[in-house]
Amino acid sequence: MSTLDPVAVFRTEAAECLEAIEAGLLDLTHQLDNKDLVDAVFRGLHTLKGSGAMFGFEALAAFTHHCETAFDRVRKGEVAATSELVAAVLAAQDHMRALVDQPDADHGDIGHKLLAQLQAAVGGKEAAPAAASVPAAVRDAAAKKKKKNSWRVRFSLPANSMANGTNPLGLLDELRDLGECTVRADTSAIPPLDALAPTELHISWDVTLTSEQDRSAIDDVFIFVLDDMELSVEEIDASAAATAAPVEEKAAPAPVAAASAAPVSPTTVAEFRPVEAVPVKREVPAAVSQAKAAENVRVPAERLDELMDRVGELVIAQSRLSQLASASTDIALRSVSEEIERLSGELRDTMMVLRMVPVATLFSRFRRLVHDLARETGKVIELVTEGESTEVDKTVIERLADPLVHLVRNSIDHGLETPADRLASGKSEAGTVTLSARQAGGEVIISIKDDGRGINRERVRAKAESSGLIQPGQPLSDSELLQLIFAPGFSTAAAITNLSGRGVGMDVVKKTVEALRGAIDIVSVPGQGSEVSLRIPLTLAIIDGLLVRVGAGRYVIPLSAVEECLELSLEEDLRSRGRSFISLRDSLVPFLRLRDLFRTGTKPDVHQKVVVISTGTERVGLVVDQIIGDHQTVIKSMSKLHNNVATFSGATILGDGSVALILDVGHLVAAGQQQEAQLRVAG
Repeated sequence: MSTLDPVAVFRTEAAECLEAIEAGLLDLTHQLDNKDLVDAVFRGLHTLKGSGAMFGFEALAAFTHHCETAFDRVRKGEVAATSELVAAVLAAQDHMRALVDQPDADHGDIGHKLLAQLQAAVGGKEAAPAAASVPAAVRDAAAKKKKKNSWRVRFSLPANSMANGTNPLGLLDELRDLGECTVRADTSAIPPLDALAPTELHISWDVTLTSEQDRSAIDDVFIFVLDDMELSVEEIDASAAATAAPVEEKAAPAPVAAASAAPVSPTTVAEFRPVEAVPVKREVPAAVSQAKAAENVRVPAERLDELMDRVGELVIAQSRLSQLASASTDIALRSVSEEIERLSGELRDTMMVLRMVPVATLFSRFRRLVHDLARETGKVIELVTEGESTEVDKTVIERLADPLVHLVRNSIDHGLETPADRLASGKSEAGTVTLSARQAGGEVIISIKDDGRGINRERVRAKAESSGLIQPGQPLSDSELLQLIFAPGFSTAAAITNLSGRGVGMDVVKKTVEALRGAIDIVSVPGQGSEVSLRIPLTLAIIDGLLVRVGAGRYVIPLSAVEECLELSLEEDLRSRGRSFISLRDSLVPFLRLRDLFRTGTKPDVHQKVVVISTGTERVGLVVDQIIGDHQTVIKSMSKLHNNVATFSGATILGDGSVALILDVGHLVAAGQQQEAQLRVAG
């Protein structure tokens, strides 16, 4: 049995904490006066500091302490939250990641420089104007802190809190450290002795606190248990606090005296219950209740991959069993085969759901990138995300991260204009970059759209001709011309900058997408912007396929791309020679004869079939000799020797142990459309 490394667990939790801090800081950029966001960032820094110290990451704890102190001053109204402060803490957060990943490495004087930027953002010469810009409500809260306030704090902890290491007496001691404190325990929820579990907590507390501290100091006491407990804090006037205190001061000594004078009796025990016990009003936010209900289990990704491999082998074995059962007359064997086929299908579907990850995990990374690029380029940029709940295989998410970075940077550098240019062209000062995702059949389409200047086609053609990619004056369709920007070393930038100009990046995007069996579409309107769409398969593991025969070979067509199947008679086949089109509901659809494409050297069957496939709005027919049926296809990658064979995207093992190649639908559709264009030009 393997045991988890505590440091590895901390690193995972620290990464999540840093992501939450970054999200809070980026939200704060647009709402600098939002106190809830300030509190959320402070709690995240406080948690990271405490956890780091607990696991021996002393450098992390010491560095984070300074950022925590800065936000504590913002919370108390001593300084205002500014964009400079947010930028300083974002930069500091990158250093925190380095301290988590490499605590023993030599980070030089990076930490000192970051702390100097942080100090400049909250103190020094900028401190006075920052304080002057603090909203009136915050200044009033700071002034109110100097006088004593009275608070009524009612709280209860989960029954298993002591078993989990939470000591309620420590929380009460921290409340007493804040000021004059009167504590009353509500024991009305304690069950009878025969039903009492000694490890469970059934007591709640009603505390009257008089202190110079504000509400945030009280929240800090419960900061590590806030998500699991029930807490109610309300400010009361001095007279209410005064009337509450004597009740406790007179009632409390009596049980103590009784306990010291005589043995404990049932009557004495009853005296411990407060005379005026106030039931705690349980006010649990809906979000907290939902968080409690949703229980998650953290599983390493490699275990999911291993399980996926086992499910794939099971699917292949089930296919073998189905083939044996279909050739047998044993009714019992067929019954068991059908049952195993159903169970393996359900297991496969469940496994595929486990591998699915919402694209929100991918899109959230670009908020920071856009924020940093906006500061670097001086442009005003708004990032809009759509379809974040769309789910994709986790492997696809991992491989798409870098290509999307290139595309977003390219949109910001080449696409969006400067604020002055946008205003001069009648646009708003802020440019918009939109990341969207949607599912279409067995594909997910991820689009990067901007409302900038669009792609300059003349510059693209001039650069392509000067680079030797095309001949001068060579006729190209608009789509073919725009696809040239994905050529290796291609760039229309006038100068090399930190963002672009070296001609590397876009070709990497194309190679990565093609490796995922995907395709790229570009639409650009001069003066209105551009949109790059990535069409990616939902999964790279197991798919439903249509098994067909061409000549003596068997091939798999992804079922998600199949629209319909038609019969092609020998007469129609002969009549369409030279012009490979089929009339389908008043529209002509080009078709490819796979027998000719694969050069099988066999004669066509008498009753050939046409399988109509599509990607998006484009359709093409594939002529096959026989449709065998549907097939659960476990995708196996091609060998390195076959990487350049564009017609096939992978292979699978059939029930009899033979190999069937999986057709690349995107490539075949493109080939069919190209054939149609050539025939139209010739005709």
